[in-house]
Amino acid sequence: MSSRPNILFFFTDQQRWDTCGCYGQKIDLTPNLDRMAEEGVLFENAFSCQPVCGPARAALQTGKYPTRLGCHTNNRILPLDENTIAKQLSAAGYETAYIGKWHLASQGARDGAENFREKPVPVERRGGYRDFWLASDVLEFTSHSYDGYMYQDMERRDFPEGKFRVDVQTDWTIEYLQDRKTDRPFFLFLSYIEPHHQNDHGCYEGPHGSKERYAQYEVPGDLEGTNGDWRQNYPDYLGCINALDTGLGRIRDALAERGELDNTIIIFTSDHGSHFCTRNGEYKRSCHDGCIRVPMVISGPGFTGGTHVKELASLIDLPPTIITSAGLKPIGMDGFALNSLAAGAAQNWQEEVFLQISESQCGRAIRSKKWTYSVEAPGKSGGDASSDLYVEAFLYDNETDPHQKNNLVAAPETAGIRAHLRERLIKRMVAAGETAPKIQTALQE
Repeated sequence: MSSRPNILFFFTDQQRWDTCGCYGQKIDLTPNLDRMAEEGVLFENAFSCQPVCGPARAALQTGKYPTRLGCHTNNRILPLDENTIAKQLSAAGYETAYIGKWHLASQGARDGAENFREKPVPVERRGGYRDFWLASDVLEFTSHSYDGYMYQDMERRDFPEGKFRVDVQTDWTIEYLQDRKTDRPFFLFLSYIEPHHQNDHGCYEGPHGSKERYAQYEVPGDLEGTNGDWRQNYPDYLGCINALDTGLGRIRDALAERGELDNTIIIFTSDHGSHFCTRNGEYKRSCHDGCIRVPMVISGPGFTGGTHVKELASLIDLPPTIITSAGLKPIGMDGFALNSLAAGAAQNWQEEVFLQISESQCGRAIRSKKWTYSVEAPGKSGGDASSDLYVEAFLYDNETDPHQKNNLVAAPETAGIRAHLRERLIKRMVAAGETAPKIQTALQE
């Protein structure tokens, strides 16, 4: 068995941070993640770098902001020549495996490009995962909560009848872990679709009985008093999260049975949250915490002790963290490895995290502990990658207004702080490879 750590990335889709017991959820939904947090490192302030499925995944596979890759919206292929984390780890002797939702192989309807949303993803479009592949490009197109299929390499594999999708994927993951040889360390990217809503049904779908089991819950503060569709969907949403946690526990048990748990780094996080149609017409694509704040817990070698880290972390920081954990040096990545932060040895850590926002807008934002500051490009569509002009859209004081109900972007008394945040945002945009834009103050001012 290799002395280098295995790395397992447990990735959920559209999961809010406040659904987890270790982040304050009062219902006993996530006992296995809570236990993992007690053993590992919990990042209290973790955020998406792009609150849309495909772009967030592109960033995680490369360590680069989506605009650098041409992957700033869904339905854009990950560049075939990109030096992904899977390629780097494979070159270093890791066995690389991918199970679940990919979302980086198809080009939508652009220029008649070939799509793989309901077909097997060819080898060259798998981002370098060369040893084991059991996935669908867009899993919500090939499955529902209790039916569907993925492709093991190029062969279709159907879900067993009557099993919830999370449980099927967990079964297949444990099968992979039990069958593999242990002469090389593995890097497994495990990408669930839950608790993402089921697109063609227009609702969230938990295991049978979720509506009754989770009918009594404490309404999150940002949803309280709003419209949206959380009233009809939140119990199923919570049911999905409990199913994911059960899967996490089963996988940790399977690793323990093989004597591999202590030598496996497990990263648990999500691509973004869900604001349940309270901030725009759907669930994500905004600067608000209900959309951008995610759980992030890491356990295993280098991530022990039950530590809670208060500094801000971003999904863009996870690729260099993975590369560093494998004993390699991150090159050409936009984020900052979290290893030294977890060890309490980081100095001059970032003051804020930077976000690119697409599809609902061409937008940019920064989120510090105190402030959320967001701008939008006038006259641009959500498909535009960038702009040379933006207008201030949102400003929230997260200390006095944690549920972000009071937009201060047009308040005269915030002019000074907005000027400071404007400079910080432009600096982060330039660091991400963008041209420094002009940012106008709020039009109401």
